[in-house]
Amino acid sequence: MSNTTNKIKLLWSNPDIRKRVGFLLAALLVFRLLANVPIPGIDASRLASFLDTNQFLGLLNVFSGGGLSGLSIVMLGVGPYITASIILQLMTVMVPKIKSMYHEEGQAGRRKFTQLARLLTLPLAIIQGFGFLTLLEQQQVIGNLGLFDTFLNVIIIAAGSMLLTWVGELISEYGIGNGVSILIFAGIVAVLPTQIAQFVANYDPSQIPTVLAFLLAAVLIVAGIVVVNEAIRPVPITHSRQVAGGRNLVNTSSTLPLKLNQAGVMPIIFALSILLFPQMILNLVAGATASARWLELSQQMNAFFENLWLYGAVYFVLVFLFTFFYTAITFDIEETATNLQKQGAYVTGVRPGQQTEEYLERVMTRVTFIGAVFLGLIAVLPIVMQSITGNQSLSIGGTALLIVVAVVIDLVKRLDAQAAMQQY
Repeated sequence: MSNTTNKIKLLWSNPDIRKRVGFLLAALLVFRLLANVPIPGIDASRLASFLDTNQFLGLLNVFSGGGLSGLSIVMLGVGPYITASIILQLMTVMVPKIKSMYHEEGQAGRRKFTQLARLLTLPLAIIQGFGFLTLLEQQQVIGNLGLFDTFLNVIIIAAGSMLLTWVGELISEYGIGNGVSILIFAGIVAVLPTQIAQFVANYDPSQIPTVLAFLLAAVLIVAGIVVVNEAIRPVPITHSRQVAGGRNLVNTSSTLPLKLNQAGVMPIIFALSILLFPQMILNLVAGATASARWLELSQQMNAFFENLWLYGAVYFVLVFLFTFFYTAITFDIEETATNLQKQGAYVTGVRPGQQTEEYLERVMTRVTFIGAVFLGLIAVLPIVMQSITGNQSLSIGGTALLIVVAVVIDLVKRLDAQAAMQQY
């Protein structure tokens, strides 16, 4: 405890850290103010019930930082930017030029990649804004909009998304941590006071055992997420270097850390998009065309989602498969083996080249299997708890919890690093 207190005092004594913390708090204040400025003509009760019954929009509400729940001018949040980044990462598999930009051109390539993501964000924000307005108009959440009002609202919504993306980049540059992740984190945490107030208002002493069991489960789940996020599989590496005019070889040892959860939260996002985006499109088309065939397809899709156990099983399988897929995109085994060989390094006990690649592939497959099972269980945990307790409020897990834990861990690491730099 005293060590933590000393670190806090050490950090606070640094004027640069104080400026960064102050900028972060000011940016979050601006974000929360923008998230409470609604677009006109909203039926709040209809909006709340619609979001509760539509899991796809519930997910997007998480990535909008809670802006979608109030149909604010930043209702899309950083969602279009995240979508643009995912599309570009998928294109690294199909377009060699983008792959070389992302993996081989270093910091300059990453800046180009980020610029491409920004350019793609604007058209995605316009398309998503128009789609949401059309869907919400059909659900009578907002009144009938004319052509000019629709055009104006789409421009406002797209501008709000671009503004929030810019705020996130400013946080990354002048604040602390990853700005986009922190905005999402702030939106998730912002709803906690309301949820606690609702629980206190509906307090029932007979629910005490259930609440205690829920709190215990929450602590264990968070601890499990922290352990798995930080877990690595170290691969022993030997480096050979010449000394004394090239006559002698000296071997030094290190490790190549392979993360257990290499894919992060992305497989859950992919799986939810595959599951829920067709449902949203079917409902949109059925409402627009009033066709009996489209209406029947929409009803069948809705019936599938009402079966929580069937939905949970398909959801788990998709998260499991996408974990392997996304890990293969972000961790290039062939490139890693080639770089080790170029640096005069090799996996201890394994020949460089093809054998090293095969060894890393075997190890990464086993490690990813454990991470995929973990992500799948976390993703379906709210569904399982809701099925057991029959209470949607007493459920924990899923995308929001993973994001919150990951952001907190990242912030703690960054502050520790700053404290260590100042100490030494």
